Amino acid sequence: MRVADVSGLPEGVADYLQSEGIEELYPPQGEAVEAGVAEGESLVASVPTASGKTLIAELAMLSAVERGGTALYIVPLRALAGEKATEFEEFEQFGLSVGVSTGNYQDDGSRLADNDVIVATSEKVDSLVRNGAGWIDDLSCVVADEVHLVDDENRGPTLEVTLAKLRQRVRNLQVVALSATVGNADEIADWLDAELVDSEWRPIDLRTGVHYGQAVHYDDGTQEELSTGRSDSQTAAIVEDTLQDEGSTLVFVNSRRNAEAAARRLADVTTNGITDDERERLQSVADEIRGVSDTETSEDLADAVEKGAAFHHAGLAREHRELVEDAFRDRAIKVVSATPTLAAGVNTAEPAGSWVRDWQRYDGTAGGMQPLSVLEVHQMFGRAGRPGRDPYGEAVLLASSHDNSRSCSTATSTPTPSRCGRNSRPSPRCARTCWPPSPRGSRRRRRRSTSSSGRRCTPRRPTTPRGSGTSRGTCSRTSTATSSWSARTACCARPAPATLSAGCTSTR
Repeated sequence: MRVADVSGLPEGVADYLQSEGIEELYPPQGEAVEAGVAEGESLVASVPTASGKTLIAELAMLSAVERGGTALYIVPLRALAGEKATEFEEFEQFGLSVGVSTGNYQDDGSRLADNDVIVATSEKVDSLVRNGAGWIDDLSCVVADEVHLVDDENRGPTLEVTLAKLRQRVRNLQVVALSATVGNADEIADWLDAELVDSEWRPIDLRTGVHYGQAVHYDDGTQEELSTGRSDSQTAAIVEDTLQDEGSTLVFVNSRRNAEAAARRLADVTTNGITDDERERLQSVADEIRGVSDTETSEDLADAVEKGAAFHHAGLAREHRELVEDAFRDRAIKVVSATPTLAAGVNTAEPAGSWVRDWQRYDGTAGGMQPLSVLEVHQMFGRAGRPGRDPYGEAVLLASSHDNSRSCSTATSTPTPSRCGRNSRPSPRCARTCWPPSPRGSRRRRRRSTSSSGRRCTPRRPTTPRGSGTSRGTCSRTSTATSSWSARTACCARPAPATLSAGCTSTR
């Protein structure tokens, strides 16, 4: 489908998109248009990273504004709110106004009333609803980015209840939910009374696997030798190998401190792989970084950038992040070590390779290091591969032993949901993943599904009484996944809106 064939957009938008090189829609985008996303129909888009989810959201919001309504874009992170607001400001040339709000939870948001498109975190939207923001009633379209976070034990309950409140308050509200890794998109679509576009299409292929020993063991059964050499550093060996193929690398670590330390070490590898022209460009970027602030972090970042490496985390100033992202997009910077902020959708170039070095992180509730969920791993994997520049993307977990490699191999499997039952009725809003999956039968997906259904595993009932606060559910075959019992407790504290076809059922 051609962009010019999409109806309901403000005048000039189609021509603008074509001037930006978007003439033909990707298959998932075409399916979304056919499902009515530009005509006010609610939609769940479960498609891989780099397959065009943002454009689907833009088509929905722009058409909603053209119909005289207001659009709200909900993001999980403050850093992502700023990125998206800047991105949407490109459409201000067509008479739209864009506002962003992330803090001050006591504010009623009246200053946002004149904006056509509003970007906010789920916590901020929740506070705006509770503080009586009048413009909420004028909403015609709400986009929930990274909707799989409805299962997050911290942000999930807020996102779930906020969406329920908005649908209860605004009749005929269009809800567009986006995710690259949700395992039970059909149940999310049922909950939102939405059409479903569920596709595994990617603009380029993605190879996934695990590195241990002296080789990469891919999920398709093939192996590729990758020696760590005398340094015995997997990360350094991978970056060096990628440089030989003129590629770039994104390395995920579990903390800001580790991101900065990794960038310092990897700078010694990349400094020998940059050209004179790239070195001159990097020196200019480093000078700009130092000009942003005179902090120690700014100086450390500039020192690494001069050698072709960088780190990226939410603790950096916005100007720092933008400079790093632009240089990485142009592949002047060869490697970026990052915290999972980048995996959550912060805009940057897709590198040739995405490598997850730290697949465990500290969990205070468990009292030690715990593996990442399959969902989080696939969020990181999805960043690999740049359409038009790479023949394929490569995403690999780093394992230090054979036992660890077996756990990592499980983590690279397809994300699968858990059934979060409450009494005899399962909640459709658990986008959690379990590993390994339960050997239960598959279930037919609904509507516009183009991929096979995932398998499900059943968590045990919570051990604490209902209404006593956040409880944990334990997947029947793993201790890694947790249930969003708090989300259902919050939802069922009051009668479910009649508009929610699959809302919580109170048994009081």
